[in-house]
Amino acid sequence: MRLLVKAPAKINLSLDVLHKRPDGYHEVKMVMTTIDLADRIELVPLASDTIKIVSHNRFVPDDHRNLAYQAAKLLKETFGIRKGVAISIAKAIPVAAGLAGGSSDAAATLRGLNKLWRLGLTLDELAELGAKIGSDVSFCVYGGTAIATGRGEKIEHIPSPPPCWVILAKPAIGVSTAEVYRSLNVNTIEHPDVDGMVQAIKHQDYEGICSLVGNVLEDVTLKKYPEVAHIKEQMKRFGADAVLMSGSGPTVFGLVQYDSRLQRIYNGLRGFCDQVFTVRLLGERNTLD
Repeated sequence: MRLLVKAPAKINLSLDVLHKRPDGYHEVKMVMTTIDLADRIELVPLASDTIKIVSHNRFVPDDHRNLAYQAAKLLKETFGIRKGVAISIAKAIPVAAGLAGGSSDAAATLRGLNKLWRLGLTLDELAELGAKIGSDVSFCVYGGTAIATGRGEKIEHIPSPPPCWVILAKPAIGVSTAEVYRSLNVNTIEHPDVDGMVQAIKHQDYEGICSLVGNVLEDVTLKKYPEVAHIKEQMKRFGADAVLMSGSGPTVFGLVQYDSRLQRIYNGLRGFCDQVFTVRLLGERNTLD
């Protein structure tokens, strides 16, 4: 038996950092939602008691550094599983892009192996395990739209935003999330209105959502990487309704309500950026497999 699982990317509509915690992590408050750009994970049982990562993307590690590998190892160790699995990762989400690609691969692996190994775990139990792997994994287990607090592992589900297009542009650089957080001065940041964003989503207020997008990590990344600032400026100039960097970057996304404007923005960005995608919001839970 082989199993295919979808691993969608996420964007942050709002990302705030409240303070640095005693454990070294930062306390965050974010609104995240899934988008229809997804990796495909294929799980194939192996006769030997090993975990094998298969990927044709040279930026994807095939050892213990891979979050999908860590997800399989965690399940094996937690539940005493003496079975092997080959995890094939077909990447569509850019690597080190601020879109939770690695975290989503890990979450998809958790959900898939739960079925393959007949563990009978609930999504809540899988999300709790996911928090041990990385801050975004818990959200990615559920998908949909949610407020994430703590270091990102405490999830409160909210309705999906109104339907719209999302256009993504990633420059040819990678950004270290840890480095961005290290460079952040929590005493001088201007906090976005996360609660206002939540209310706008609940009221299906598209214009309100567009006016309230915010990400405190932008200032750090934009100063370090001028090409990210350039993409953001151009996306605004080409006519996106709202423009924001996702996560720690470097991917910039724009929200676009009308198809007619989408092609113009896409063509404009393709003039100087290789990785440009147009996708829809997924938004709802249980659209993942």
